[in-house]
Amino acid sequence: MRAMILAAGRGERMKPLTDVHPKPLLKVGGKALLDYHLESLARAGFRDIVINTAWLGEQIPIYVGDGGRWGVRIQYSHEGWPALETGGGIFRALPLLGEEPFLVVNGDVWTDWCLHAPRLPDQWREGTLAHLVLVSNPAHNPNGDFGLIDGRVAQQGKRYTFSGIGFYHPALFTGRQASAFKLAPLLFSAAQTGQVTGELFQGQWYDIGTPERLSALDCQLNSDV
Repeated sequence: MRAMILAAGRGERMKPLTDVHPKPLLKVGGKALLDYHLESLARAGFRDIVINTAWLGEQIPIYVGDGGRWGVRIQYSHEGWPALETGGGIFRALPLLGEEPFLVVNGDVWTDWCLHAPRLPDQWREGTLAHLVLVSNPAHNPNGDFGLIDGRVAQQGKRYTFSGIGFYHPALFTGRQASAFKLAPLLFSAAQTGQVTGELFQGQWYDIGTPERLSALDCQLNSDV
């Protein structure tokens, strides 16, 4: 199974930090956010990883290279600017991700979620188009994104926040064309037909959306050393 790290966004709320570096290269606990993802993916057994780039994207290949220092192989999906948003970015990278389901991780989250070995989750069944990792709602997203009922993602039921970690089948993008588009509408549509499974993760997870959240996580990680 292949994996993709989303690293193309502008990070408007992270200004002025993202005026200088793309958000996945911002440092927390002495390492770039991207380092944590590459280390976790490598430990989980992933060897082929795609990273998309857009805003200040030339910095990422310079920093990451071919992935050899993590024991992985990196390919890049360069979007130019403006970025293609989450759905459009994944769609553009599909030729690099193959014909089987793949894992996607947002480059601007930090988590101790134990990334699955390169296999599908137990809930995955024939016809499933996506599997989402959900978390309890943080203060900045109190109403959540998706419901979760008996392992199926739904629009009803108690709502949780999408962690930015998901497994996707290429068929989720059937009928789409190369353009900028969001991922969420595809997930909502597939969930309505029972084709999206999910799990609730209750460990550590942080959406690094503001300088204040970055600073808080940095303090926590440094205090744990």
